[in-house]
Amino acid sequence: MRVIDYFDKGTSIAPARPLLVSDEGVVTYGEARDRSWRIAAALHAAGLRPGETVGVLAPNEPDGFLAMLGLWRAGGVWAPLNHANALPATTDFMNDVGCRWLFLHERFADRAAALRDAVPGLEHVIGLGGPVPGAAPIETFLDAGTGTAVPDLGDPFGAVGERCALWPTGGTTGRSKAVEWTNQVWATLNELTTRHWPAVPDPVNLMVAPITHAAGVMGVLMASIGATVVIRPGFDADDALDHIERHRVTHLFVPPTAYYAMLDAQRRRPRDVSSLAMLLVAAAPVSPERLGQGVEAFGPCVAQCWGQGEAPFLLAYLSPEEVAAAVAGDRPERLASCGRPTFSCQVAVMEGDELLPAGGRGELVVRSRLVAPGYLGRPDATAELHAGGWHHTGDVGELDEDGYVYIVDRKKDVVITGGFNVYPAEVEAAILALPQVRECAVIGVPDERWGEAVLAIVVPREDDWEDAEAVIAHAKSALGSVKAPKRVRFAAELPRTPVGKTDKKALRAAYWTGLQRAVN
Repeated sequence: MRVIDYFDKGTSIAPARPLLVSDEGVVTYGEARDRSWRIAAALHAAGLRPGETVGVLAPNEPDGFLAMLGLWRAGGVWAPLNHANALPATTDFMNDVGCRWLFLHERFADRAAALRDAVPGLEHVIGLGGPVPGAAPIETFLDAGTGTAVPDLGDPFGAVGERCALWPTGGTTGRSKAVEWTNQVWATLNELTTRHWPAVPDPVNLMVAPITHAAGVMGVLMASIGATVVIRPGFDADDALDHIERHRVTHLFVPPTAYYAMLDAQRRRPRDVSSLAMLLVAAAPVSPERLGQGVEAFGPCVAQCWGQGEAPFLLAYLSPEEVAAAVAGDRPERLASCGRPTFSCQVAVMEGDELLPAGGRGELVVRSRLVAPGYLGRPDATAELHAGGWHHTGDVGELDEDGYVYIVDRKKDVVITGGFNVYPAEVEAAILALPQVRECAVIGVPDERWGEAVLAIVVPREDDWEDAEAVIAHAKSALGSVKAPKRVRFAAELPRTPVGKTDKKALRAAYWTGLQRAVN
């Protein structure tokens, strides 16, 4: 099935149920369905051809969500554009994916002229919210489509091979690539979520991370089961907790940095979060100790999963029941796991061309209908990604005897110091166990003796705590002297990518810029 078909199934459950709740008001499922038909008709009246790329550049608010539904109903391909990106990164991506159409929110109206100048193929700009220079106001655009028929674009097999989205890779290690998501990828993800995520009578999803990334996808997935999506303009830990309590939120996704902030905020001022069935921590490695602390702070609702743009969200899943059991003493080591492969995903560990037995450490490789066909216009990169009949995730890890997946790090993040491989995520997890540490990032930096030295950048909980010796001693005790950092730097905060991840490229640049190689 297509994305819009899943939404229509959600609408059929209760058309009068609130779909979107925000500071702008409430939009019911029936209202959203009608709006999506009007948007689709207007797009066709203006000349949209099915399969064309439609960009949406909007903040977390209902108009952007409704534009997504409308473009999918029209047969368009969603290109999520993150407003936090620098303009050149946005225009590069728009050019790469052939973006002819753009829904542009008034909040970013000052970018309209630059976007037109930098994206020659951009022919149609539709303004969301208030006036956008050079753009057709949304209501005028919709009126022009009145009476236009929207063709039936379905087929008996669900149009499985057709694109529904072009997903940008993170771009933290180079220019972002466009991952081709097909209806099959989306359908697999949709059906895995309904199989694995907790089912509750009246689901409510809270969206606090950007709509252009996993939070937006989760909102659309939850709509397929008739959930209400509470949209917040951005993340604030206290605001998120207040809205969980106010709206009896049942499902929530946050990256680890936001999760840690929510832990601290809940300890300072507890809120009633008993409605939560799943607080999903994903998008980056999470400290096992902090993951376990969530059970005390939020109840038995904390979960984590593993996925990536090339195979989204649910390659593996550690359920709330498994997290709670580990906290209670049943295989506590599994707090360091991202769970077992989900129902339709096969995960293995590969070293070179050989698959390794349980306990072997190497690159995690995958076979699944969840795997995207590849990168748009990059056949060589796609061939490398799928070499040997497996999807190569670029993540280093291992499987235990029960099939639980443990990710050590990204292959490219490995630090080679004195001839030994050190994986930063392992060191970060150890340092984050210190109660004085709020956040931590570990990188390799040039060192005359070791080639690369392990450096820990630490954000303390209290501004006046800067005890490098304690950090190093704790890491040595947990991991041994080879993996412990040789140096510690303290900082007020860590740099972030536009999607909220720690920007290790920026951290490394301070030490490697000007050298011939980025490794020693």
